[in-house]
Amino acid sequence: MLDLSGKVAIVTGASRGIGRAVAVLLAARGAQVVAAARGDHAASTVEAIQSAGGHADLAQVDVTDGASVAAMVAGALERHDRIDVLVNNAGIARDQLLMRMKQEDWDQVMATNLTAAFQCSQAVIKAMMKRRAGRIINVSSVVGQSGNAGQTNYAASKAGLIGFSKALAREVASRNITVNVVAPGLIDTDMTRDLTAKAQNDWAAQIPVGRLGSAEDVAGAVCFLASDEASYITGHVLAVNGGMYM
Repeated sequence: MLDLSGKVAIVTGASRGIGRAVAVLLAARGAQVVAAARGDHAASTVEAIQSAGGHADLAQVDVTDGASVAAMVAGALERHDRIDVLVNNAGIARDQLLMRMKQEDWDQVMATNLTAAFQCSQAVIKAMMKRRAGRIINVSSVVGQSGNAGQTNYAASKAGLIGFSKALAREVASRNITVNVVAPGLIDTDMTRDLTAKAQNDWAAQIPVGRLGSAEDVAGAVCFLASDEASYITGHVLAVNGGMYM
């Protein structure tokens, strides 16, 4: 079992879905987790971790606000004196055909899914470089690799994360900092549960393993990339999609 004891990990979007599963599994592997989300939305994640005997604290953050991100990171450093892992997971979707898409929907998706990763990564990178160690893991999407009609904003933001990660990986590799991407396919979360049963079945039929993924499937991939076992992997896109896109 991967051992992350002694590591401090920030997880954005930790209130539900993939972010919550990542935070819970990191804590189960021994990490001190900083569960970050708007307001106190990640409080239940912290409670679940602590109830299971893990270590976590709550960080209130608006990832689209640079000052809020800086305050979150400063607070984590003040409490724990280090940040070993950053998981940029926060994300939203505002789906619409391009010809009908509002500028606001484009801007909000880019700000939350892409610019926030830039802001969070920039906020932690100095501390990681000083320690000459770190793991940055960005949660993209199969849509960022394959595209999908009605999701030009979402696909652009998730594809942008891939390019961002590869460039940053080159910048910081000499300081023993890795930057990688996890690209989930269709995952059983609140977002996909809004689909009709027929839509879910239609999607599942396109997945070679024949089912939707779980948030825990993604969390396992994130934990691996956060571990010492992945020290020679950087600039990589790890697809967790059941063969949906190869």
